[in-house]
Amino acid sequence: MPAEPLLDTDLLRAFVAVAETGSFTAAAEVIGRSQSAVSQKVIRLEEMLERSVFARTSRSLRLTPDGERLLVVARQMLALNDDFLRSLRRPSEIGTLRLGISENLVPTQLPRLLSRFFALHPSVHLELSTGLSAELLARHKDGKLDAVVALSQPDAPARGGRVLWREPLVWIAAADHEPDPNQPLRLVVMRPPCTYRAAMTDALDRVRRDWVTACTASSLAGLQAALMAGMGVTALGESFLHEGVRTLRGDRWPALPVAEMTVVGEDGPAGSLVRELSAFLADGLIGGAALSLAA
Repeated sequence: MPAEPLLDTDLLRAFVAVAETGSFTAAAEVIGRSQSAVSQKVIRLEEMLERSVFARTSRSLRLTPDGERLLVVARQMLALNDDFLRSLRRPSEIGTLRLGISENLVPTQLPRLLSRFFALHPSVHLELSTGLSAELLARHKDGKLDAVVALSQPDAPARGGRVLWREPLVWIAAADHEPDPNQPLRLVVMRPPCTYRAAMTDALDRVRRDWVTACTASSLAGLQAALMAGMGVTALGESFLHEGVRTLRGDRWPALPVAEMTVVGEDGPAGSLVRELSAFLADGLIGGAALSLAA
């Protein structure tokens, strides 16, 4: 019985770069190759697999179902390859990882992420901080955190950050809440600085729709409680949709931007641990119904 062909890590690295950056041009800059070379590597990979890994149009580039499956495996293979080579070059360093995680990941993804990662690294001491993205990124900039997984800040993009995934923002209200069209829109918001808060108020101001703050919460749990109580409406990612809430659509609801979740710290002293964390997080989210890679 003939052996299966071996997956070339060089081809996989080009594929992952395209998937994570959303374009062949950007991927070429990441891996230090020409755009045509990256394109050829992806073509060779598809020929080897006898499958298409990207669905291409003149305007977009997205992963096929086979491409999504490959991305999970490719990240794992590259992480294993890179970590092993690094371990040969220097002694293993087990210490403390100061990690900041955006609060919107805490109820959904954080338990699974930590369970998976620290089963492999039981000797790593974790100093875990959760909170608003802007505050966590500021602490990383000041050297108080080794790594942060947080929402990108349009006004202050994180230096060296890498986008893990993107998610559309939507208007959300309790299932039985009906905003009064004749009154200023009542908003349930997080305290500033908050990416979601800025996105919804900017969108309303662009269309000159009056609004007032009905509730300001200091935590995501508080915001969700106020929302379910019918105190007003808010804007969150699609992954926050659940029983008891509904999306608000139509001409009265201005378009909202796409939220970008970014990891910062992969090029720092704890880079190998951070890259592995990033891979685990992206693997867990890539198949989610509400989350998708950017085209």
